[in-house]
Amino acid sequence: MGFIGDIGSAIMTPLYYLTSGILLVWHELFSLFLDPAAGVTWILAIIGLTVTIRTLLIPLFVKQIKSSRNMQVLQPQLKALQKKYKHDRQKLQQEQMKLFQETGTNPLASCMPLLLQMPIFFALFRVIDHSSKYDGGAFKKGFITEEHAAQLSQAKFLGAKIADTFTTAEHTETRILAAVLVIIMCATQFITQRQLMAKNMPADALSGPYAQQQKMLLYILPFVFAISGVIFPLGVLFYWVTSNLWTMGQQFYVIRNNPAPGTEAFKAKQLRDARKGRDVAEDPLEAAKKAVDEVERPQRQQPKKQARSQRKKGGSK
Repeated sequence: MGFIGDIGSAIMTPLYYLTSGILLVWHELFSLFLDPAAGVTWILAIIGLTVTIRTLLIPLFVKQIKSSRNMQVLQPQLKALQKKYKHDRQKLQQEQMKLFQETGTNPLASCMPLLLQMPIFFALFRVIDHSSKYDGGAFKKGFITEEHAAQLSQAKFLGAKIADTFTTAEHTETRILAAVLVIIMCATQFITQRQLMAKNMPADALSGPYAQQQKMLLYILPFVFAISGVIFPLGVLFYWVTSNLWTMGQQFYVIRNNPAPGTEAFKAKQLRDARKGRDVAEDPLEAAKKAVDEVERPQRQQPKKQARSQRKKGGSK
């Protein structure tokens, strides 16, 4: 256990410094015109931390969008491979990986922004959680000092202590605010996932194992957040709600202006472009389907050309 703890500490310690450093930069900025010990100052600093992290993740989000679009365009080719190698799973996997490499597509790219956010989320959770238990002794968590810990442990926002959780709160205001934040967190998660499935997934992708997995996540993730949200400090809930709102707005912008091919959002954009007199781009998903159909369509054999003497000979019989 000690060895595992040492490994965990080695991984998380740099994240404590990164998270607390960004948090304190924003805190110092807002402290120029707000009370440094006030809850609103710390809440704004946490929102600033969220915006900073999400801004840093924009290049990764762009790669995620490109990879997602490639996956949509490749669906006809992937289905053709599945049909061709349905009795040879190893060969199917090899051909799929080859196709992904040739097109620069990463099937796991959609998970990367969430996976990279989770360590920051847990680091912030530990920083605030440790600060809430500060009793006046020595304290060191990243760049957070005893003074910061004392402020965080007592800071209030709308009458609620931002270091308390729904389960540990002693004040009704804290429980009410925590419940509201958990509801918003679950609702934004559901709306974002629903928006993706309803408008930015082609009809072909709405059936099969992948679609079933997405439908399960649509309902399971909000439920998981509702259960786990009651143990998160208010400050951490503000981080996750802000991050969800960012994701929802970012996704809305992408779906409207750069939708995946073969989707309702893509057709809506084509219609808007046509009304504005712009050139309407061909749907790459439909083009890919046509290409696959052309390859799979049996070719009609043309009659062999015969010499004139052969035709005369055949006609005289």
